[in-house]
Amino acid sequence: MGENFNENLKEARLKSGLSQKDLSENIGVAKSTYSLYESGKREPNVDTIKKIASVLNVSADMLLGIDDEPVAIAAHLNGKDFTKEQWNRIESFAKFIKQEED
Repeated sequence: MGENFNENLKEARLKSGLSQKDLSENIGVAKSTYSLYESGKREPNVDTIKKIASVLNVSADMLLGIDDEPVAIAAHLNGKDFTKEQWNRIESFAKFIKQEED
C-alpha cells in the first residue's frame, strides 16, 4: 500500500468531518473493518479506495501518498461540470498560487 496510507486516510476523514461510522456506512464496510484501515492493520482493495476517495472528495493518489503536495480545491461550482483539461488547469493554477505563498 502507499506510504502513510492509514495516516492520510485518517487525516482526510477528519478534514471531511465524518466519523469512522459515517464513512464506513458510505463505503459499504463494517466500522470495525474501516477502523483496521486507519490503524494500518488491514488494507482496502482498489474498489474500496475509489469509494473512500469519492466520499472524502480527495484523490486516490493523495490517500496512497503518491502526490508530492496534495491540492484540495474547495469551491462551490453551482453544478457545473468541467472537462478533465479544465480541472488540470484549475489544479495548475492552485499550485501556482500556493507557490507564491512559499
